[in-house]
Amino acid sequence: MIQLTPQHKILMYPEHVDFRKGIDKLVGFCRAHLACKPLSGAFFCFRNRQMTAIKILVYDGTGFWLCHKRFSQGKIMHWPKSDEEAKAICCADVLVILNQGHATRLEPSWHPLSGSKPTKVDS
Repeated sequence: MIQLTPQHKILMYPEHVDFRKGIDKLVGFCRAHLACKPLSGAFFCFRNRQMTAIKILVYDGTGFWLCHKRFSQGKIMHWPKSDEEAKAICCADVLVILNQGHATRLEPSWHPLSGSKPTKVDS
């Protein structure tokens, strides 16, 4: 499993990409059009022509992940229209895009349940 964090570099391509492309073609596309090393650990984000799906390519140190999300309803609501807009995208923006415009709260992975009391564990 991969996790998108504020420390990750996000590279979004503002134009549509042919979604028949797999990992190898997208890696080559990143090198040629985004002038960035695909092995850098950056998240490379792409959209399809109809704006109904997103692909994210990332290298985790042992191999590439290619994540594909197709929206069951609606289209991508917010996508950068220029290279300048794409450079300003951050982690929170990507999470909003992935949730079709609904803001998400970034919370710690662990928090106490409301109304629960700590229990003593007998050893």
